[in-house]
Formats: sequence, C-alpha cells, structure tokens
Amino acid sequence: MSRTALPLALALLLAACGRGAPDATPSASPSAMTSETSSSQRRTLPVTIESSGKRHTFHAEVAETAAQQAQGLMFRTDLQPDDAMLFAPYPAGGGAPQVADFWMKNTPLSLDILFIRADHSIAVIAPSTTPLSEAKVSSGEPVAAVLELVGGRAAALGIGVGDRVTW
Repeated sequence: MSRTALPLALALLLAACGRGAPDATPSASPSAMTSETSSSQRRTLPVTIESSGKRHTFHAEVAETAAQQAQGLMFRTDLQPDDAMLFAPYPAGGGAPQVADFWMKNTPLSLDILFIRADHSIAVIAPSTTPLSEAKVSSGEPVAAVLELVGGRAAALGIGVGDRVTW
C-alpha cells in the first residue's frame, strides 16, 4: 500500500469498528460509523433539567434514528461542559419505553448517562462512566429517552433522580 493509502485504509478500518452491543441485541450501543450519523447532520435543541429550583440548559445533538443512536458519541473528544446528546425517541422510531443498555466502547470521554422516563423524570443516572469500557450500563427500567452529558456534570450541577427534563 502506498504511504497515502495506508492512513486512509486505517481510518476506514477504525470507522468500521463499532461499539456493538455486548449481548448483540439492538440497543443504543453503536455498531458502526456511517455518514448518516455524522454530528453535522444531527439537529440540535436545548434540553433543560429542573433540579432543586434551578434550571440547567444543555445544547443537545439529537440522535433520533437507529444509526444515530448506534453511533452516539463514539470517537468524540470535543464536548464542552454544556454539550449533550439526546436519544429521543428511545428506542429510535418510537414505540413503548424499553430498558436501555448502553456501553462506552470507542467513546474516549467519560459521560453521565441519564435515563429518562416517559413522564420526563430522570429514572437513573449512570455517573462518570468509564471511557472505552464494554461494560453494560443499563437503565434497569423502561425509559423513553436518554441524555448523555460530560462525565461529572450531573453531580456538579446537583442533578438527581426524579428531576424533570424538557426539550
């Protein structure tokens, strides 16, 4: 392979390596990067969490398709403190709330994963997840949406289970 072809081949190989779910069942765990899921193609919106009488607003990319939810924040290294990713509806395409299983494979940043019930209350917070881990992070109960924040941000802002999330 030529010197210019090798870096391209490696980049394509890395892009094809995914975060497939540990149990191989469909979930928000990415399986491959696709052009459909690039962050420049996602819509964004403000997501607000009401906690102890305070409102915290995040700038969220919306992962609404199965491909976008599969990719999530894989390979991202550029998140700011008020950046977020909202998986809504969860599961992609809608339907009844279901247990959500995420993992951190190919995700180099620690994240707080907030699992949100259909009534928009926070059911579970998985704080400061381990970057690049293949350990399953589960909601433990059916949820209708998931919000990912920079790791440690929920604790720093006093966000907790039962707080309300709107978008």
